[in-house]
Formats: sequence, C-alpha cells, structure tokens
Amino acid sequence: MHLLPFKHGRPIRAWLFAAATATASVAYCAPVLAADSYPTKPVRLIVPYSAGGGSDVVARIVGQKLTETLGQTFVIDNRAGAAGMLGTDLAANAPADGYTLLLADAAYTINSSYYTKQARYDAVKSFTPVILIADTPYLLMVNPGVPAATLKEFIALAKAQPGKINVGSSGNGSGSHLVGELFKLKAGVNMNHIPYKGAGPSTADVMAGQIQATFAGAAGVVTFVKSGRLKALVVGSAKRNALLPDVATFAEQGFPDMVVSNWYGIVTPAGTPRPVVKRLYDEIARAIAQPDVRERLTNVALDPVTPSPDQFAQLIGLEMKRWAQVIKEANLKTE
Repeated sequence: MHLLPFKHGRPIRAWLFAAATATASVAYCAPVLAADSYPTKPVRLIVPYSAGGGSDVVARIVGQKLTETLGQTFVIDNRAGAAGMLGTDLAANAPADGYTLLLADAAYTINSSYYTKQARYDAVKSFTPVILIADTPYLLMVNPGVPAATLKEFIALAKAQPGKINVGSSGNGSGSHLVGELFKLKAGVNMNHIPYKGAGPSTADVMAGQIQATFAGAAGVVTFVKSGRLKALVVGSAKRNALLPDVATFAEQGFPDMVVSNWYGIVTPAGTPRPVVKRLYDEIARAIAQPDVRERLTNVALDPVTPSPDQFAQLIGLEMKRWAQVIKEANLKTE
C-alpha cells in the first residue's frame, strides 16, 4: 500500500531544510513599505479549538510575548467546533487588515478534502500564510488502566476486540483523527473513532476512563504523561522525544515509515497588506527566537521552526495532498 508524498516518514524539520535550500531565492525578502505603526489596536488570534489543546498552548505562548513587545493585546479567541472549521471560517470572513489572525494546524489542510461540501473557505485562496511556529509529534495515549504497555500489546488488544476500543480525537477531520485512521490502515485494526471539540476534552475523557485511547500532539498532553495520568504507547517523531525518553517511536515498534507530527502556524485573511504580513512575520520570528519563548515551547514538546511565508505556503500545499490521499485510502466520508 503506497501512502502519501511524504510516505509518513519525512519529518517536517527535514522538509524545511530541503525547502530552504531549494527556495532560498524566493524567501520572504521582497522590498515592502514598513508597517511600523502596526498594530494600533488589539489583535484577535482565533484558535479554532477549545482551551487546553496544543493550538491553545502555542497561541498563548506567542500571544503573550507579542503583547509584551508590541504594546497591544493579542486576544486569544477560542472558537471550537466542526473540527476547526467554525473558527477558521470566522477568520476567513474577517477584514483583511492584520487585526484578525488564525492559529492553523494540520486540520487546516485536511478540511477541504474531508469536508468537501461543508467547508466554506479554501485553505490556499482564503488565507495568506504568515509563519510556521512549531511542530510536535503525535502520541498514542491510553488510560493507565488499559492492559497494554506497548504498541504491540495495544494492537493485539484491538484485534481481540474489533470495534470495541474507543479512540478519541480533536474532531472529525482533525489531524488526530487522520493520524488515527492512518494507524488503523497500517496496523490492520478496527477501532471506534470518538470525535471531540478539541484535544483537551478528548484527553480529559481518556484520563477519566470514559474512552480508552486518543491521538494528540505532545504539546498539549506531555505533562499528563509525565505525571502518570496518561500512558503513552508510541511517539510519532523520527527519534525519541527528549521529554519522554521512555516512549518508543513507531519505527522502533515495527512501523518504520510512519512519522507523524502536528504543526502550528499563523495565517491571516487573504488580501492582508503585504507590509503587515511582513511585520507580523518579523515580530513573531523575533518572539520565537527569544530564550524564554523557546524554553516554554520546548518544555511542552514543541520544536520551534520559522521558515519564510513562501516556504510555509509550500508546506500547506504538500500537506493538503498528503492527507487527501489518506482520506481516499481510508474511504472516509462525512455525514
């Protein structure tokens, strides 16, 4: 079975290095007029999920630093629902003036293929990419009471109880949903998908024992794993994560070509003046370079990355193709 242009085995960081080398001539350095006066009022940063997930963590870390450095409040506006489409649609229809931003993640590139009729925006045409902030590996986590200590044992459990294991996600069509579907294809297991309005509620129900497992980006859940409230069976990075050194990778457990991570970036409504986009890129990149911000990101398993807007746009295009293929091969249909 052939899967995806990335073959699920090329980390985002490796792709960014290749993109930077191949596209250095198109880096975001075109001469533009300065936008030194921006911002002159509070900026709304829409997070299309409930509080507590990885997107919310990234938005609050970066938003706080921008508030400090730019002298205007970056207001985090959580608008959960419809696998991120509710908040994304809200951002797409906001004025293109730089005062409404969207915290995009993997689901941003999935929805146009998964929700072919429901999505009222186009991930390419409706937005202008500003900056990719960070990426984090996906984890498969279970309630500590689940009788599986390894991925192999979990697969055996799922095969012994087809359709009985409930696996949560951030919502239908979310990145965690698609990673779960990819895993089911690879492992040959039948598990019941339970969609939530964000990683926070899904994680909470695993800890409470309402469902057995969930896939989620490490950024929003690493503290729960370290405290023992969740049991992580596998990490989606190419190498073991420094914060979770005892959690084996997919490759170590028999899935050498499955490297899966979630990424977080800022986009703004299409038509936002180029000088404003440039100012946003410069200020966010500067914020991410600060030692305190980098420490806060890495402490929750986020790997800071700041490619140019042009390179970020290329990544969005590739990710759209990548997940469209998973949707096709898993025969996923919206209700």
